[in-house]
Amino acid sequence: MQSKPLTPENYYRLPWNLADNAITWLEPTTKCNMACEGCYREKGDHRPLADVIQELETIKRLRKTDGISIAGGEPLLYPQLLDLVRYVDSQGWKPIIITNGTLLTPEIIRELKKAGLVGFTVHVDSHQGRPDSPAQTEAGLNEVRTRLATMIHEAGQGQISCAFNATIYRDTLKDIPVLTQWATEHMDIVQTMVYILFRTAKSQASFDAFALGERVDPTQLVYQLDHQEEHQDVVAQEVADQIRLASPDYEPCAYLNGTEDTRAMKWLLSLSMGDKNKIYGYLDGKFAEFLQSAHHYRYGTYLAYTRPCLARNVQFLLPLSLFNRSLRRAFGKWLKNPLDWRKPLYLQSIMIIQPVDVFADGRISMCDGCPDSMVYGGRLVWKCRVDELQKFGGFIQCVPKKAAN
Repeated sequence: MQSKPLTPENYYRLPWNLADNAITWLEPTTKCNMACEGCYREKGDHRPLADVIQELETIKRLRKTDGISIAGGEPLLYPQLLDLVRYVDSQGWKPIIITNGTLLTPEIIRELKKAGLVGFTVHVDSHQGRPDSPAQTEAGLNEVRTRLATMIHEAGQGQISCAFNATIYRDTLKDIPVLTQWATEHMDIVQTMVYILFRTAKSQASFDAFALGERVDPTQLVYQLDHQEEHQDVVAQEVADQIRLASPDYEPCAYLNGTEDTRAMKWLLSLSMGDKNKIYGYLDGKFAEFLQSAHHYRYGTYLAYTRPCLARNVQFLLPLSLFNRSLRRAFGKWLKNPLDWRKPLYLQSIMIIQPVDVFADGRISMCDGCPDSMVYGGRLVWKCRVDELQKFGGFIQCVPKKAAN
């Protein structure tokens, strides 16, 4: 299949920025019960709840945000998680838990729902060495994904949003079609699928690395592979090509660019409308713009997680098709199938995240307007590079060796 180039000029540039964003990252703990290959955080300990709340107060001062991603580490290990979720909810934010899912039970889900939880994002991929499944392939782990999604749907009474993350490596790029197909088949209980493209710390072969003017060794960082010399980064275009093997009509609608490359697809969003058997259409940038603008007008923040009740039975969007071409096309296909009229229609999003990119001249391109910013040292920073601050006191700068000598 010939690659269809991504065209950011046709997509909606998401309006998220440092001061006004859809979500913000929070790490009450760095303890974890797993050791995923793609993790960028060293294991540590729980933080006092008072310190975490103080961090939330700093977020309130620095940034408008719709949702708070409670992560780690494994947040389900945090002993005061219920109190934290209640606090986040009391401040008008949507509490979201980012988890590996191994500790989820119906009882925990029900308790978190009562505390105000809006959604789970469950990270499942074949490079985790998961203890809850003999399968260690992406296709084999779909059984785990189905079990966890069903548990969240049933224990949460269909009121808790459910998303899945998978870190994509060069060797699992080929599995994107089976993951995309699985997501489509579970549109009724899975609202979002996220593909995070793995990045490793660049080796010393090409660059000298400096922090605060001092030479540092980037291989001390967690996010590097033993075989990093052979590692080739995956880019969003490759993932889009693989998605189209499962869904030929796939077309993104919105994106965030890179700080050093305005055409880089650092966060690439698509919105599909369909049922569990077929997709009737992908909605366009104008629809994404309407969602973000309407939410900001009504609530003062850009939209993060959509509650499940707004992602199912979306026949209520039919009147908007008078004003939006992509909705009109999708509903047109649906109306041509009268046997499907009684089936619920769902919205589902796919997000591709292409993190840190290091160019040949040493420039480091980050997500411009990154939603996953967190507070460190009283300021908002990229959460995927916090360990650079912890180890070296500053962010790494890369200099090509030929330029440094």
